[in-house]
Amino acid sequence: MRLVSWNINSLRMRLDLLRRLVKEEQPDVVCLQEIKVQDSEFPEDALKAMGYPHILRHGMKSYNGVAILSRLPFLAKDPQNWCDKGDSRHGRVVLGGDLDLQNFYVPAGGDVPDPKKNVKFAHKLQFLDEMQGYFKTRRNKKRSVMVGDLNIAPLEHDVWSHKQLLKIVSHTPVEVEKLTGIKTAGKWVDAVRHFVPENEKLFSWWSYRSPDWTRNDRGRRLDHIWVTPDLQKDLKQARIRRDMRSWKQPSDHVAVILDFAD
Repeated sequence: MRLVSWNINSLRMRLDLLRRLVKEEQPDVVCLQEIKVQDSEFPEDALKAMGYPHILRHGMKSYNGVAILSRLPFLAKDPQNWCDKGDSRHGRVVLGGDLDLQNFYVPAGGDVPDPKKNVKFAHKLQFLDEMQGYFKTRRNKKRSVMVGDLNIAPLEHDVWSHKQLLKIVSHTPVEVEKLTGIKTAGKWVDAVRHFVPENEKLFSWWSYRSPDWTRNDRGRRLDHIWVTPDLQKDLKQARIRRDMRSWKQPSDHVAVILDFAD
């Protein structure tokens, strides 16, 4: 099985880019974040035409939203209502009868890493706390995969400059601590770092503000795929499609791809 996770930053705007990605990678399951479309305007027919008859969507107008597209049948599960906001940041399905797949879009958190001065950062920290509590209750769950734009680059080499970004939202110690707590609570394995050493720079996001992202290469690894330990033996390959950042009218995120052995 090939699994793709991608913050598409507007599904309708980048539908052709999704077609290209699907044509080149032929994924069995695609998890999208920040689809920015309400369910009534969701392009379901176009996605089915790409070969995905099984679709889960949780959208809202102009903001947020997640979707799971699958060639394989699944059982849809109710999403959590994180922080009592109902802002479409979570989708969950069970594939093949017992493979639990969860797709997250964690709040970005704004620009000021102080919950007293920035309500967006306070929201992000609350969301992370709720995720930790949620996965603590599922501690013994097996055959689980968690993907998404988690909006945190936890490791030193998940950012272009560890020292310069310690006070920048997405790499602050409090965010990293909370994400580590989630990882511990769910007994998660970082599937991408399973293949790529932690001392190697690895990014999945580059700001639109950079005039030449390839030259500066000031990226962050905000997009993740985690698996439970029992699936670690089935991991075959992981890649980040860095080249997608150079596509015409790209998302600021690129796709993360994980292959499971047959």
